[in-house]
Amino acid sequence: MRIDILTLFPEMFGEVFAHSIMGRAIERGLVDIRTRNFRDFTHDRHHTVDDYPYGGGPGMLLKPGPLFDAVESVVSEMPSSGDKPASRKIVLLTPQGTPFSQRMAREFSGLDHLVLICGRYEGVDERVRLHLATDEVSIGDYVLSGGELPAMVVSEAVVRLIPGVLGSMESAEDDSFSEGLLQFPQYTRPPDFKGWKVPEILLSGNHEEIAKWRREQSIVRTMKKRPDLLAENAIASKKSGALKNVIA
Repeated sequence: MRIDILTLFPEMFGEVFAHSIMGRAIERGLVDIRTRNFRDFTHDRHHTVDDYPYGGGPGMLLKPGPLFDAVESVVSEMPSSGDKPASRKIVLLTPQGTPFSQRMAREFSGLDHLVLICGRYEGVDERVRLHLATDEVSIGDYVLSGGELPAMVVSEAVVRLIPGVLGSMESAEDDSFSEGLLQFPQYTRPPDFKGWKVPEILLSGNHEEIAKWRREQSIVRTMKKRPDLLAENAIASKKSGALKNVIA
């Protein structure tokens, strides 16, 4: 998989992607992550990427030309393989976008090519939204100075789901949100810490009962902390026996 990040500040990404899971995935060739300064795709001597909005208003907008040219360039570097075109998303990172989710991360992880556009200033020319981006994504209902931090978040969430990146795919499958539920409580040694004991079921060695307990705990935790997730979860719509038992 290849990820291209279009940004005015490519230097922000070096250390972030050099370590831990991301660094190992890049070293092993499981993902190719490239940053591209779209200022390099300007055609005036001042390398201008922004301008005043038509109609007036505060701030500056990113011009469409450099972004269109930058995307065209990175797309041209990923030619079709045989008769099958590369699967690709061109994502504009913006507070107006669809909230990023584990489901979206899983979808993106199956692509050949992911292009992330980092906005700046007051936003981008509307023609970027309408005619360039295939998707608009937000990492939360708040405003940042640019799309660089969201690009880091999206990249890591996607890369860790690429087969072979994690030591065991069970790690990804057990993560919070993988099934629309928060992760169950987890414990490690010692079994008794300051009088707070590990639940006996986890020490029993009965894997079937442990799996059942973990499932129920995930549902309980989701009900308490993120009941909104249950509205989107198949468990809620089907009213499974496990869920009814927990509610009772």
